[in-house]
Amino acid sequence: MASWLFVLAAYLIGSVSFAVVVSKLFALPDPHSYGSGNPGATNVLRTGNKAAAALTLFGDGAKGWLAVFLAAQFGPAAGVAPWTLAAVALAVFIGHLFPVFHRFQGGKGVATAAGIMLGLDLWLAAATFGAWLLVAAAFRISSVAALSAAILAPVFAFYFMGNDPRAWIFLPIAALLVWRHKGNIEKLLQGRETSIGR
Repeated sequence: MASWLFVLAAYLIGSVSFAVVVSKLFALPDPHSYGSGNPGATNVLRTGNKAAAALTLFGDGAKGWLAVFLAAQFGPAAGVAPWTLAAVALAVFIGHLFPVFHRFQGGKGVATAAGIMLGLDLWLAAATFGAWLLVAAAFRISSVAALSAAILAPVFAFYFMGNDPRAWIFLPIAALLVWRHKGNIEKLLQGRETSIGR
């Protein structure tokens, strides 16, 4: 029972869309209503408010880290099952993609996935961020960097964590990240995807 309570709490934490919350605080339009319609930091940046975009990025990443941290810190004392930490990590990610508080219309999950990695393994987070940085520097296209990092994340996860439930959850996370970027993939194939800084 305790395991499922942690999983439910993680989903609810993930369901807090910081793009929506921050936009309300800054009196900005609902991020679903302009640009890509994606409630994420990149879309919030389209308003020109860099502070709001930065807070959105931080919040979406922090909630991924927080859910994992709480489960790791308090789960053992509550007698949770061995699979709980992995399930919590996946639940907070699913919460971000399909938030119950925002009509199940969530973001793409890049920042939240990064926060999950930070909570699970610093080396995994560093390797994945390094891959993102290298691809971003080479191609200057954010979606290409995000997709590359998503595909490499499970490889890094198994390398650093071995055959562990925490590593296995990066297979569905990577698949969901790619699926959420399907619009970007279409633009890339058509040569219409914008570069970083434009």
